[in-house]
Amino acid sequence: MIYDNCNSSSLKEHLEKSLEEISSLAKHNIELLSNEDVCLVQQFENMRNVMTDIVTTAASFYLKCYLSPYTSKYEDLTISICHLSERKHGALIVVERNDSLESLIPSNVPIGGTLSHSLIESIFFPGNPLHDGAILIRAETVVSAANVLPLSNIQVTDRKLGTRHRAAIGLSERSDAIVLVVSEETGQASFAINGALHPIHMITT
Repeated sequence: MIYDNCNSSSLKEHLEKSLEEISSLAKHNIELLSNEDVCLVQQFENMRNVMTDIVTTAASFYLKCYLSPYTSKYEDLTISICHLSERKHGALIVVERNDSLESLIPSNVPIGGTLSHSLIESIFFPGNPLHDGAILIRAETVVSAANVLPLSNIQVTDRKLGTRHRAAIGLSERSDAIVLVVSEETGQASFAINGALHPIHMITT
């Protein structure tokens, strides 16, 4: 479902430019295809890189669509994910939507604080006793921290996907929650929805 307030112009412009680039590359490669003396492997590699960027940017665009109706603090989420990613501070953030998560996430440490990027970043600062678990966000409130999420039972073949990623996928398999995750190894930010994990670029402007 796409929502009316999904209007990030910077992401839209980036998508448009990337789609125009992939279209131009495709047309150029079609013209070269008849020339057997020209190897197109590198050109196809360039196309793959552009497509990877398109997928990541599109995921970032639709993430705002998915979250904006459920929290007015989307910008704080964006800022916190950017900072955590830059610093390679691992994080696991659950945003409750329509499905109640009480049976899936037994509350561990109550927080009850207003959602802000400084609060999220302080919770996931390395060494903080709460940083290993997930935080639960409901509307504009950080409900609890240090929560344990159900792990996915799917076979994970990507070695870069650790426990946080399996937990993000696992909860998204069992509910309509959006689960944001930041890798402490790479700093890559992703979100899980409907049992699938999508890498994202967070743009704050």
